[in-house]
Amino acid sequence: MKVSKMFFKTYREAPADAELTSHKLLVRAGYIKKQSAGIYIYMPLGLRVLKKIENIVREEMDKIGCVELSMPKLMTEDVYALRIETFGNSMFRLKDRNGKPMCLGPTHEEAFTLAVKDNITSYKQLPITLYQIGEKFRDEVRPRFGLQRAKEFIMKDAYSYHVDQASLDEVYEDMKQAYCRIFDRLGLDYVPVFADNGAMGGSGSQEFMVKSTVGEDEIAYCPHCNYAANVEKAEVVVQSCMDKVKELPMEKVHTPNMKTIQQLVEYFGKEEKDFLKAVVYNADGKIVVALCRGDREIEEVKLANYLGVNADSLAMATHEQIQSIGSVAGFVGANTQLKNVLVVADQEVKNMHNFIMGANEFDYHYENVNLKDLVVKEYIDLRKIVKGDVCPHCHTGKIEIIRGIEVGHIFKLGTRYTKALDCKFLDENGKSQVMQMGCYGIGVSRALSACVEQHNDEKGIIWPESIAPYQVLVVVANYKEQVQNDVAEQIYNALQKKNVEVLLDDRKESAGIKFKDAELIGVPNIVIVGRKAPDGIVEYENRITGQKEEYVWQDIVNRF
Repeated sequence: MKVSKMFFKTYREAPADAELTSHKLLVRAGYIKKQSAGIYIYMPLGLRVLKKIENIVREEMDKIGCVELSMPKLMTEDVYALRIETFGNSMFRLKDRNGKPMCLGPTHEEAFTLAVKDNITSYKQLPITLYQIGEKFRDEVRPRFGLQRAKEFIMKDAYSYHVDQASLDEVYEDMKQAYCRIFDRLGLDYVPVFADNGAMGGSGSQEFMVKSTVGEDEIAYCPHCNYAANVEKAEVVVQSCMDKVKELPMEKVHTPNMKTIQQLVEYFGKEEKDFLKAVVYNADGKIVVALCRGDREIEEVKLANYLGVNADSLAMATHEQIQSIGSVAGFVGANTQLKNVLVVADQEVKNMHNFIMGANEFDYHYENVNLKDLVVKEYIDLRKIVKGDVCPHCHTGKIEIIRGIEVGHIFKLGTRYTKALDCKFLDENGKSQVMQMGCYGIGVSRALSACVEQHNDEKGIIWPESIAPYQVLVVVANYKEQVQNDVAEQIYNALQKKNVEVLLDDRKESAGIKFKDAELIGVPNIVIVGRKAPDGIVEYENRITGQKEEYVWQDIVNRF
């Protein structure tokens, strides 16, 4: 392809709303163009990269026996009857001309399961794994970060169906290995992590996180054993407290105008860990008090899982709701004064002695509180894991916290959807059984963005060879010199004959503009046809290593 014939434009400045490096570079380099908030046009270069990622995904899915099809993007709303309330306003809804409720598919568990239900009846037809690569639609409250959180995005979603758990486990492992091969081929530095199933349900899941300081997800990682888990999932190991502490009598203390933990720390001359933190939630209309040590944070996903509710349904209780349980905002304490409320505590609270908590009365706290003074239904793993905690896997290493971008997620769904949708098969004894199900997603467009986050420098993008839009970029330094044009054309034609993906920058622009654009768009191999063209000499630059060399142009052709 010749740049002069391509729909192509670069920009010197990044868009004002771009926060991440990937967003800035993809727009500046002409790979994507914003149509509206969270909706992007894939320009010719961007589409080529996207298709290469899709092809890698497709090859690895086909290799493990998955079958590709394509579900409609526009569907009747009743397909999602199982969890229409869960999606809430994130689902794009509309009506057809007859008034029938329709929607744009945010995901396709139900659609695939209904298709399997209609087409598979016998154990002899199982297991089977179906997949598609296509658009998904979610009305994000705040679309941001370019392709990483968009309203329309490209996803590979696969669904497997089985006669039993053993079969599901086998395909789940095959899929995990296929994902590793995919992300290896994409040139990504990633880590598989144990994850919370969230609204998807099921018995287990793993996320594939691309390491990035700008990632939205926090990962608990153990350098000693390579354990990794999303902090929402990571179990906290609590060491038993063997010290015998004399318990002092509890007493009420006047704490006027003490509204922050820092003020209380100074007032009592204590540390944050000597305080009991009480956080009051409204969980689907039920008031819950969650307790943890003062220097810790409640992990709301863990609390939601314990309560059996969606994490999105947890909200901080209002002042009126806190008053309804017999307390005052900012002074909540977990003793018998609380009424009609569920109180749960992090298991680490068991190691606390003579601590301080709210007295359920304005401007008052209790000092020297002990476990016998609390009213707690259950002690559970409730807090967020932090750096330095003991690894829950090897019990030797110390946890580090890193950030990551989620590019893939695999689930063992069990019978959550198949049972609800009556998706059954006849076993070898002719008895009707509910199918086991797995679900496996890859954010294709997000993977594109994540790759740019990891592969760039101050000049622009540096694409891995596997997904670069073109393998070679040939640049005519001075378009006014005919010999340079002729040599560049010869190189271009020779590479095309060798089936090398080559882009020829033949624009009537200055050498400076072309060189800057060459580095910005990130094609891994750059050939510059300049002053030495009459002697048949060209300059070769490896965009990945930065290495520059001079070659006879025929030799550079043979190199590829």
